[in-house]
Amino acid sequence: MSALKFAVLGANGQLGQAFLRTLGQDATGLTRDQVDLTQSERMRAVLEELRSDVVVNCTAYNGVDAAERDLVTPFAVNTWGVRDLARICQDLGCVLVHFSTNYVFGLDRVRRTPLSETDLPGPVGVYGASKLAGEYLARVECARHYVIRTTGLFGVVRPGTTRASFVELMLRLAGQGKPIRVVNDQICSPTRTDDLAMATLALVGTGLLGTGAYGLYHLTSAGECTWHEFARTIFDIVGARVDLRAVASDDFGSPARRPEYSVMANEAYGRLGLAPIRHWKDALAHYLGERASA
Repeated sequence: MSALKFAVLGANGQLGQAFLRTLGQDATGLTRDQVDLTQSERMRAVLEELRSDVVVNCTAYNGVDAAERDLVTPFAVNTWGVRDLARICQDLGCVLVHFSTNYVFGLDRVRRTPLSETDLPGPVGVYGASKLAGEYLARVECARHYVIRTTGLFGVVRPGTTRASFVELMLRLAGQGKPIRVVNDQICSPTRTDDLAMATLALVGTGLLGTGAYGLYHLTSAGECTWHEFARTIFDIVGARVDLRAVASDDFGSPARRPEYSVMANEAYGRLGLAPIRHWKDALAHYLGERASA
């Protein structure tokens, strides 16, 4: 795909940076200052000038708890902003790659088997609802689209460009020597951003070659764990001795409910015969090894 031109929205975020590392000179990174999803006319002008073949949207409003108090901003960004972006991509003939979230699930509280693209979504909070609505509008407004649900992202970021991932938060807390409380009743699949970027580009390649299909996809690492298990694995790999305590979500008193089980099966992706994404433990060990040697 070296001949294609990519525009990456959300260039300062974890996932945006992973795409820019992977694509190199084939990508133009656009920060929120350059392209704000709530400023449609400005967004259209920038994308018209670039004339990219593929627009990758890595930006979103992701304040899960804040969204319960502010019902306007999540939908302005995650729903109406995505609708406007999809319309622009349709007008310009661009392929749209839009990232969604496991938070579109959670209503089924007894589910304990991985969710496929055909399973009925059911968000339990405003953030998830705004992302789900954005999914629908992206798929309606832009014919050539990839809407990708993912979860638990972690990856390398430039200092000062984005908030720390869960991995970096755990390592920072370990250095403080205090007890660490992590929930043990939310299950997902932690996913490294570089792995997600590579899998996404492989998926985009099938569509442009005519061997794949546009539509909705789940893309996450293999395997599943609770956040407590994730934290324990981090500390085991780096050899950190910490006082790690498992707690229930209700103990935190967060304004927003989280999905109890939101492990997603990469079924549509797998049917294309593409290389599976590695297990989250392998990705984590690789990440921490690179971090230690940097």
